[in-house]
Amino acid sequence: MDFTALLPWAVFAGFACAAWAILSYMSGKSSRADQRLEELRNPLMRNKDKTEDGRSQTVLQKAAPTLSKALQPKSELEQSKLKVALANAGFNSPHAIEVYLAIKFASLILGVVLGSGYGLASWGVSQKGIAASVVGAGLGFYLPELVMLILRKSRQEKIFLSLPDALDLLVVCVEAGLGLDAGMRRVSEELSDTAPELCSEFGLCNFQLQMGRQRREVLHDLGVRSGVDDLKALAAILIQADRFGSSIAQALRVQSDTMRVKRSQLAEERAQKTAVKLIFPLVLFIFPGIFVVLVGPAAISMINNLLKVH
Repeated sequence: MDFTALLPWAVFAGFACAAWAILSYMSGKSSRADQRLEELRNPLMRNKDKTEDGRSQTVLQKAAPTLSKALQPKSELEQSKLKVALANAGFNSPHAIEVYLAIKFASLILGVVLGSGYGLASWGVSQKGIAASVVGAGLGFYLPELVMLILRKSRQEKIFLSLPDALDLLVVCVEAGLGLDAGMRRVSEELSDTAPELCSEFGLCNFQLQMGRQRREVLHDLGVRSGVDDLKALAAILIQADRFGSSIAQALRVQSDTMRVKRSQLAEERAQKTAVKLIFPLVLFIFPGIFVVLVGPAAISMINNLLKVH
């Protein structure tokens, strides 16, 4: 029998197996009420999800060193730069470097496999097929870096935009009699929904202070970990105020006013750039339509008149 005649049956069998698997999964999945009743009958079921999550994390952590061994930084300086870059993107775990390098290596292997498969299927063993595998390897290798860069830029922008409001609230807390540690804790509680990135940084600072680290080291790590220049300046100002015994509330107020002016200037700059950015859509999409509507009837009349003359 020809393969073309078997292809519809193979497709039908594949869809049937997929539908059967989905129905089996949905029918076998118990509701939340059934799960809670089962937890009441068997107390050991309460920590089942946490145990499974811990096992999956353990498997990932065990596999990460092996996969990331080939891409480990050669020096401590490169490792420190990578650690700071991951911290700027919001990954502060001790195993963040190993997991990132493992994902990068797996993405490289996947890119080689997909590129080689596409090249062999399209051009066979030729120069174009080898080029396709090389391109797939390059895309797979640099895709995690691109994703991390996007996450880092997005997180830094969110921290920058939410910092003036957090500083205003921190000024109110400090002037009301709270210390800097208690004020940061209060800010992280109040703004946890609107500014989760900045509140997570403040929460980590509070945790480090409670563990007994010096405030200068904690504030310095806050500026480096966030990667935001304004937060680095704030950390430097707070370190100087703590060292010389000056008013922290006054320093926070000055920094808050400066950042608010800077944010308004950034908004004005983006508004001024709007007119320049609109030129290309206007020329490419709007002006041709207007030209056709305005000049089209006149052009048709001129063509008709010329035809009548001839």
